[in-house]
Amino acid sequence: MSATRAFARVAPYVVPALDRTVHRLTRGRVLLSARMLPGAVLRVAGARTGLPRWTPLACLPEEGTGTWLLVGSNFGRPGHPAWTANLLKHPEAEISWRGRDVPVRARLLTGAERARAWSAVVGFWPPYAAYQARVTREIRLFRLEPR
Repeated sequence: MSATRAFARVAPYVVPALDRTVHRLTRGRVLLSARMLPGAVLRVAGARTGLPRWTPLACLPEEGTGTWLLVGSNFGRPGHPAWTANLLKHPEAEISWRGRDVPVRARLLTGAERARAWSAVVGFWPPYAAYQARVTREIRLFRLEPR
């Protein structure tokens, strides 16, 4: 279901709003979407305003490295999600991960490093491949490293 166009039309409005509300009410301990995939809440300054933005996102924790992968899939919609522009302009960010806040630095992955990471995220969540097939843009992929 998550790879369908209908889901891509509705989910960007419903899922983040529910996640933000539940995350706030549980003081960072619960993300509803994390019942399907691991999730974190990204806090990063807005690219244009510089104001803090909180975005609940699926993520892939990289085993044994203390890093996370974030996929700018935008549910397979044409444009890049706003949070990716925010990270490009302000790579110093923070994630709320399992109830604790972790300062991170984001790095856009390219080339062979991106190809390896993309393979890992598609192996973990196959709908990412369907999202990429629907759009002409290359889906942005970031690695978050603790600061």
